[in-house]
Amino acid sequence: MSLESVLSQVQRSVPECVAAGVVDIDTGMLLAIKTVDSHPREVIDLVAAATGDLFQGENVSAIERMFKRARGVPDDDHHYFQEIVVFSENLLHVFQRCRQNSNVVLVSVCRKKANIGMVLVKSRGQLDEIDRAI
Repeated sequence: MSLESVLSQVQRSVPECVAAGVVDIDTGMLLAIKTVDSHPREVIDLVAAATGDLFQGENVSAIERMFKRARGVPDDDHHYFQEIVVFSENLLHVFQRCRQNSNVVLVSVCRKKANIGMVLVKSRGQLDEIDRAI
């Protein structure tokens, strides 16, 4: 299945989903996006860059290194932060690392009235499909 097909599936299955995208946080590139509205390219590019900052910004990386050191875990590619949820005034933004490709993040944007539990369950269910599509 193509990445675009997976994102269409995300939009259909995740409650109140108005946009879904896949970001390579190592490069900051948006790999694919599916949205019900049109947005300026600058906004989309900023979302991709911000996704990288959320997961591997300087302070987040420092926290992960401290956790690893405190727990005696090797400083490898393992990441502690797997999902980040942001509530804005009208929307719910869910950022989830893929399981096999931890540098790839699924971004799901839903209306704020969506049930957060269902959003998480349904979007998690798509992560393996994204891994296969990449």
